[in-house]
Amino acid sequence: MANYKDDAFRRNDDISIKQAVEKMLDVYHLRRKFDETSILSAWPNIIGKAIANRTQQIYIKDKKLFVKVESAVIKNELMLMRKQIMVNVNEYVGKVVVEELVIL
Repeated sequence: MANYKDDAFRRNDDISIKQAVEKMLDVYHLRRKFDETSILSAWPNIIGKAIANRTQQIYIKDKKLFVKVESAVIKNELMLMRKQIMVNVNEYVGKVVVEELVIL
């Protein structure tokens, strides 16, 4: 029985599903929105569940990550961690998507 994972059976112009999706995101100019949506859905993993549970609103606009939190204590904590949060967010997607963090 043929093993289709074997490169000998693949044509030279065949690409993986991952490569096809990556190409589609670039061709249809969906990459930025896809990266932004990925960040928003991964927010609890990036920031931690304790702070994520106290986040009232989060969105990205013009390379700015806007985060609205319910308490002054959390707001202060986020202010202190601002640079590290931006590093973590951008590392998550593998490129600079967020250049500024605005805490509301």
